[in-house]
Amino acid sequence: MSARKRKQSQDLQPVFNAIQDILISIKPKLTEASLKRSSPHSVLLEDLQKLTTLAESFTQNRPRANKECLPLADALDREGVHLWNVSGQLRDVEDDAMLQVFAASLCHVLLIASKAGANLSEIGRNDAAASVLTCAAKYEENLKSIGDAQGEQLEQAKARATVLYHSSRMEAACREGNDGVADFMLQKIIENERRLSLLQPRDRMALAAKLLEIGKTFLRNSRVNSAAVEPTRAQDSVKWLQKSFSIIELDNADIPGSVELKKPRCCNIHPIVYFTYSSEACAARAYFLTSTTDAGNLDRAEASLNELISSIDGSVDRDGSEHQQLRWMRVAILKRRKATEPQLLEAFGSIIDHMGFDSESSVTDILQELRTLSQHRVLVTAVHQHALKRALDTPDNAGLPHVDRLLLSLVVHCSRDGNHARAMQDIAAAFSCLSEAEFTLPKIPTTACLTLLWQFGDRQFNAKHWVEAADWFLAGTHPIFSSMAHAGGAKCFRKAALCYIQQRDYSKASAILRRCPVNEATTHYVVLLTAVHQGLENEAVRAVQAMVKASDFDRKMLLLATQLANESDMKSLLLSVLEELLRTLSTHDRPELEEETLTLFRCIIRLVMKLLDEPAANRAVLIPTLIRHFRTACDFVGSLRDKNRATMVSKDVSWLWRTAYNRAVQGLTEWENMEEVASELFDVSRTLLGIYCASVLTDVDAELYVHLVNASFAATAGRMFAARRKLTSGSALQDVPLATISDDIKDCKIRIQQVIDSNQFPSVEDADRARSFIHILRVFEAEVLSMRKEWKLLLLTIELRNQEATHSDELAIDTFEAIADLVWVEKECPVEVMFAALEAILHASLDRMSLSITKFSRWLRAICSILLSRSTPADRAKAIGYVEQAAAVMEEYVETQEGDDVYPIDERQWLLGTAYNTGIECLQSVHPLCAVGTPPHIVDPSIYSASMSDEAKRWFESATVICRFVPDGEARAEKISETYSHLLARYASGGSNSTKGP
Repeated sequence: MSARKRKQSQDLQPVFNAIQDILISIKPKLTEASLKRSSPHSVLLEDLQKLTTLAESFTQNRPRANKECLPLADALDREGVHLWNVSGQLRDVEDDAMLQVFAASLCHVLLIASKAGANLSEIGRNDAAASVLTCAAKYEENLKSIGDAQGEQLEQAKARATVLYHSSRMEAACREGNDGVADFMLQKIIENERRLSLLQPRDRMALAAKLLEIGKTFLRNSRVNSAAVEPTRAQDSVKWLQKSFSIIELDNADIPGSVELKKPRCCNIHPIVYFTYSSEACAARAYFLTSTTDAGNLDRAEASLNELISSIDGSVDRDGSEHQQLRWMRVAILKRRKATEPQLLEAFGSIIDHMGFDSESSVTDILQELRTLSQHRVLVTAVHQHALKRALDTPDNAGLPHVDRLLLSLVVHCSRDGNHARAMQDIAAAFSCLSEAEFTLPKIPTTACLTLLWQFGDRQFNAKHWVEAADWFLAGTHPIFSSMAHAGGAKCFRKAALCYIQQRDYSKASAILRRCPVNEATTHYVVLLTAVHQGLENEAVRAVQAMVKASDFDRKMLLLATQLANESDMKSLLLSVLEELLRTLSTHDRPELEEETLTLFRCIIRLVMKLLDEPAANRAVLIPTLIRHFRTACDFVGSLRDKNRATMVSKDVSWLWRTAYNRAVQGLTEWENMEEVASELFDVSRTLLGIYCASVLTDVDAELYVHLVNASFAATAGRMFAARRKLTSGSALQDVPLATISDDIKDCKIRIQQVIDSNQFPSVEDADRARSFIHILRVFEAEVLSMRKEWKLLLLTIELRNQEATHSDELAIDTFEAIADLVWVEKECPVEVMFAALEAILHASLDRMSLSITKFSRWLRAICSILLSRSTPADRAKAIGYVEQAAAVMEEYVETQEGDDVYPIDERQWLLGTAYNTGIECLQSVHPLCAVGTPPHIVDPSIYSASMSDEAKRWFESATVICRFVPDGEARAEKISETYSHLLARYASGGSNSTKGP
């Protein structure tokens, strides 16, 4: 329980104790004999009055949700019943004072029962509430049978108790959905005006509040869904709200200014005035909802709202959200009755004038409502402009963040206006409003607004409404867009000038272009276009010369200028454009210019190479320029090949590929860290050479295929070397184009293999060199996979290469050895990849008898170590096979070369120790319990494994053979033989002692 609830519970205990004290005092006086003997009864009446006051205090202070107060309330309820029973026994007493005594008690009991029933109904205990209120009905009937009481105070108490009983029954019936009973109780309340007049103002206010709340409930329940209203429920709400208002009006005469003031101007207000305002607001809403069934209610709703709004517009809190709801309701009423635009404008103006700009929702509500009135062009524009002015004039600049939304909405609305002149005037007026307020749009809203203006201008342009499109574009040059004037203003002027060019009003287009900045290439192009249409050739040439000097120059502009000059038949202009093409290497579609274009390429390439040969050449600039020109020339030649016209320029193609090839070879010797540059040149040379070989009419010299293979391989190797350099210099792996290099390697292998298969080489040496390139590319491929950590793909590549390798392929062992060297240094390389590479080397060496004994021994040791570390039967079987192969190799080379140091002595010692120890391990795995110190009787002969015993025998035999090739081999062989025999005997009998190594 919270501290507040505990405090309330403690506060009720003294009241309860005081009630008990009074009851103890008055109970003896209530007997019939005592009443007859006692005269007068003023003391008893005074005690009963005190009892009534304390009971009311207890009821008012009792918290509804506090269960700890239930015992106190139940005790008082029992005492009240007792008082009622006593009063029933004393009905024959003829003393008027006694009637007053029991009438007061009965009023008190009726009050308690009514409040208890109301509370039970409120918490959902309808059955208990009905039971209590049924008892209360008996009390009310008895109270009514007493007749008129003597004294104003008792009469008021009787009226209060009766009204409270009826209102409690009314509330309970409404909660249960029993509208008939609720209406009946309402009639019982209002039919006796004298009884209502006897109520205190606070009691009438409480009664009016109940009626108002019931009316609101009917109003809320009248809406079936978001789009439908139940007329009957709405009509019922009107009735209840009217009754609430009529009860409040009983006290209006007692409150100064209540007739004129429905909503107070300060916070210290009379409650009746507030209920008057609330009742009228709810009634207006109810009238509006029922206007579909009763057209007169629409006028009543409008009258109520006008009266309320006129009163609240002068109040202090006139900008409150509840007041804005009333203003929005007035807009809805005006829309429903199709009011004139001035009336709607006034209603919207009232909303905007009292609107707070502290949130987005207020502006959003305005804009959404205006979308439903889009057919009223003038009205929507006027509301937008009024909202803009209000946003600009708000204190503390609270409305400035919403100016952009209002402006964009206005621009969109004006774009749909069929009257173009009016739309432009409205937009200009809005822009002027912002300008007069010295407001400049930020960059983001400026960009959005300019985008809309360009979109609407483009729409008019596509419809060939040139002047209208120009007006839209020129609207974007207003000073309020100064935050983006450097980019947006010039674009607007150019677009407008293009519109007037289409309109053939060249003088106006020229006048607009003179307002543009002169440092943009696009502006100079539009000037060129205007000059061409006007026939001013000299001005067009000056425009081209200025265009290529601009910072934003694009080579595509020269292509367009070439076409424009050709179409306009301006030879001087065409010559100027072609001179600029010498620097930009742009192409032309006319066939007669193909040789001239290639001549331009050759001239530019010669010039760049000459500059590169100078001692102080800026290679950082010139080398990329050279490559770019070579690439452009290559693309141009490729386009000629597609057009089947490459044969006509075969001499130029031959010069281009030879120059690129020789410059690449020269660059490899003169340029440092320029592998990628050389690769680009080799690529260009290879492409041009391929085009030349495919297009030349005579027989192709076989030497050209050698250059083709060399260029292909050199380009790929250069990129690979560049990638290595970048990685060793600390570049990130993602910064190196390994995927591109991998694809390049695959393509290069295919190209070289195609040349090999065509048998076009002039000599066998050239063919062998090409095959060596294939093997090197395979190593490159494995290296790239290793760099990219694609181990599964690398393993698949090794296995595939091992399957493809033939006995006649003498370079296979070098390939696998290089791959093994790559993966050996990679710490992240999986063991299976390393094993596959080593095994491939070993097989290649044995198959081709091209054996380096030292390398063979190292490879075999690594393979056996991997196999024995896995320790599976299959791996151990492989390992013993490799050890036996090593023994065979040692024996073969000892017999043929008569040297004991051909196979490294340390590797022989390792093989001997490994074979001996592995044999012992095999025997121990056969008899795991025959370890050192194990009693013989514990050994179970059933676990003996013949296969492991055979494997151990092979290991000991291999160790014995290897002893022939190590120092003191005979003694070691004898010791191994003895150890093996001893172990077999010990394991056969359960063995005891351990043995030492050979």
